[in-house]
Amino acid sequence: VQLQASGGGLVHTGGSLRLSCAASGNIFRIDDMGWYRQAPGKQRELVARITSGGSTNYVDSLKGRFTISRDNAKNTAFLQMTNLEPEDTAVYYCNADVLSLDEYDGNYIAGKYWGQGTQVTVSS
Repeated sequence: VQLQASGGGLVHTGGSLRLSCAASGNIFRIDDMGWYRQAPGKQRELVARITSGGSTNYVDSLKGRFTISRDNAKNTAFLQMTNLEPEDTAVYYCNADVLSLDEYDGNYIAGKYWGQGTQVTVSS
């Protein structure tokens, strides 16, 4: 199973970006998906998570500016970020709880997977 994050870039304060996270592989089911971020010199922190049924939770400080969504048919999660601030500058990582099928023995494998990260830079 692989997660591919994309959509990062350089924007000015007040700008918007939409991040995507596409999961691929021998996937049977994806449960929760989430976005985390890590700013220079800081620990990785939760941004938002979404269940397979669409229930969401956000870190309080980002409510109203960030929106997480997903397309279950495409195994993809999104993070719409608006009114970006320099403090939002970080590497953004996606994460998913995946039940995959081992092609060799037919067993199910439950795992938590991370994408490679996409850089978001907000200039003042």
